[in-house]
Amino acid sequence: MDKLLFKHRAQVRVRNYEVDWQGIVHNANYLLYCEVGRIEYFKHIGLAVDMQSITGSSKIVLVRNEIDYKLPARFDDLLNIFTRVSFIKNTSFGVEGILEREGTGEIIAENIAYHVWLDPSTDRPVSVPEHFRGIVRKFEGANCEILQLKVFNT
Repeated sequence: MDKLLFKHRAQVRVRNYEVDWQGIVHNANYLLYCEVGRIEYFKHIGLAVDMQSITGSSKIVLVRNEIDYKLPARFDDLLNIFTRVSFIKNTSFGVEGILEREGTGEIIAENIAYHVWLDPSTDRPVSVPEHFRGIVRKFEGANCEILQLKVFNT
């Protein structure tokens, strides 16, 4: 991943309960850090992230989460979480994340999370709304591959 493509950064500090018996952050916590980055990213670009938006007319589910572990994080490390939407297809979009140790710039992990937009009443995929596409397009510019919305006849 090219860190220069990322326009958003959040931070987390590793807490004592996130470290395992080996003295490093437990592997599942890296995905939680990436989730923090995604939520902060969406808030930053102007999307509503609250209980009404989560349980309202939209339903977005995480369908795949890939992570490459590069280096261990340890207790009290301050981590930068770089996040960006890298693509939007018809019913799905991908969010990339980079975890970096503050101060040294060492890459701790890289993540890509795949999301699908669903109709909340049927749980069937629906097109990613133009509103979302527009907000991401405005923030990411040419750094996000946004496919033309396909309209299906029913």
